[in-house]
Parts: sequence; structure tokens; C-alpha cells
Amino acid sequence: MEIEIVNNYGEINFDYNKIIEDIKAVVYERFNVNKGLTLILVNEKEIHELNYNYRHIDRSTDVISFEEFEEDYLGEIFICIDKVYEQAKEYAHSVEREFAFLLTHGLLHLHGYDHIEKSDEEIMFSLQDELLEKTVYSR
Repeated sequence: MEIEIVNNYGEINFDYNKIIEDIKAVVYERFNVNKGLTLILVNEKEIHELNYNYRHIDRSTDVISFEEFEEDYLGEIFICIDKVYEQAKEYAHSVEREFAFLLTHGLLHLHGYDHIEKSDEEIMFSLQDELLEKTVYSR
């Protein structure tokens, strides 16, 4: 799985490249899908605009995924770094754990999982926990 990283945020004070490699390994092991994707790291203003323009929701969010239907490309994941810092503090865990959680969440969306229906949410969140348990970013 090839992940192109685009940092639109600026300086980030944790090793997001290591987290990406760790999460990529467990997701590849689970799905054995060798497609590319783009991970874009953004601020709250940029993700708010994306959320409004594409989902018609007028507020910021933490992660948005856009699935592509190309042979060798999964899609794009946007992660709001401001939300990583904010939610890590709110949930009393590390920024590394929060980033890993959001990346895993976005990757599952690109693999066809969703949480609109309660039954789908249970499946997706269970798998999310299972994947994170295989890393140092579990709860």
C-alpha cells in the first residue's frame, strides 16, 4: 500500500510518518490490498470547507475520506491536525493514538466500511479496535 502524504498543515510535533507505517502494516495484513492513496493533513479551516462543500455540513470534523473507484487507487483521506491535538486532550490519550485512530477510521472507509446504520457501526468500530490492538496505539 503506497501512501502519498501531503502536509498542508505545517509543523507537526509528533512522528506521523511512523504512525502511518505502523497502521499501514496492520491494514495491509488484514486486507492484503496493495493500492495507493493520498493522505492530506489539514487545519480546521480547510476541513470545515471540505465538510461543507462535499457533505453540506457547516462545521469542522476530524477526518474525511473520499473513495475512488480506480484500479490501483483507494482514494483520499483528510485528517485535521487541529482536531488530533484537541481530541487527544479531550479523551486523555496521546496525539499519536488519536492520529492512529483517525487514520485507521479513514482507511476503513476507503475499504468500504461505514457507520451510518447501527449494525454497520458495530462492525466498523469493532474492526477499528481490532486493528489498533495490533499496534502500540490501542487503548
